[in-house]
Amino acid sequence: MRVPQPEGLRGSLKWLQRAINRSPFSLRVPAIGDVEWLSPLAADDHAEYSDGDFLDRLDLTYLSEELQNFWPRRGPQWDALGRSGDIRIIVEAKAHIGEFLSPPTAAKGGSRSMIERALGETKTALHVTSETDWSSHFYQYTNRLAHLHFLRKSGVDARLLLIGFIGDTDMGGPETAAEWKTVYRVADHALGLSARHPLFAFIHHIHPDVTALS
Repeated sequence: MRVPQPEGLRGSLKWLQRAINRSPFSLRVPAIGDVEWLSPLAADDHAEYSDGDFLDRLDLTYLSEELQNFWPRRGPQWDALGRSGDIRIIVEAKAHIGEFLSPPTAAKGGSRSMIERALGETKTALHVTSETDWSSHFYQYTNRLAHLHFLRKSGVDARLLLIGFIGDTDMGGPETAAEWKTVYRVADHALGLSARHPLFAFIHHIHPDVTALS
């Protein structure tokens, strides 16, 4: 699904659009290198992508059928997508901690069963033994982890970039990177993730200061 977005006026929508379209260097990760950002681009209506369309955007159309067997329709709508050579980058961006505290999945019936199966597979792959229900706790974070797992088990050198903007006083966001790091440490502990789980090396955290994007 391709979802055009308005020009962001506040929060992570605003700062991510500005960073990608005006200051892409602010999102640079040394372990990844230079990135060709594929969304959200001003020339593409700042569109965000999900389901098979996010795979198309990343030139991974051949995985569409496998994704349909892994996750139901209306899956994660990625804040940004990019690539660096053979590396594919999927992005979740936040400007304040409230954005991270997502509600449980609202899926029902067969869709919920598929989600729970995919999350269970991901937990097993990450050696999680905790009984924490990943469909109820930090669900937006866990479904992003599940999609990173899906891409990597499919042979894609995928990376999950977690952007925690700092200095967004309008949204009451964190002033330091340390605050974001604490949020993720708490979430990982609650979800039963070890400090060096199998996907650890493929998850990158960056904390751009919005004052440089104003």
